[in-house]
Amino acid sequence: MPIKMVPIGFVHTDAKSIPRHWTVSDVEGTLVIDARYLQGLKDIRPRQRIVVIFHFHQSHAFDASYLTQTPRHRKKPLGVFSICSPVRPNPIGMSVLEVLGIKNNIVKVKGLDMLDGTPILDIKPCILDKHDCPSFKGQKRPPNP
Repeated sequence: MPIKMVPIGFVHTDAKSIPRHWTVSDVEGTLVIDARYLQGLKDIRPRQRIVVIFHFHQSHAFDASYLTQTPRHRKKPLGVFSICSPVRPNPIGMSVLEVLGIKNNIVKVKGLDMLDGTPILDIKPCILDKHDCPSFKGQKRPPNP
């Protein structure tokens, strides 16, 4: 069963060096979202964390030899589903980014681990527990200072 996905936008950054993972990145850039999705961005705010789902568009083609891989920071091979390698059966990545600002269809972010031109498939709120969920009706957790 083929699944077709169409990018909602693309990453733009002038950074020449991109970290391997968002948890170690201070790289800034923008998410340029197609204007037809502008209303979908209306509740995104600065200082919010968002989850960006993207396509590893420059990844090697996957075959069975990549079911186990040895990450640079490890000494032994690990299963592909336990690591963050871009070489995967479905080349989909996920990063948690800090929103620095938003203007129209352009979201300025920090923490990029994506290359310039990376296709964005979706954006979701970063939900750590029920208090972060926009639809949670109980008492909200106090904001961090």
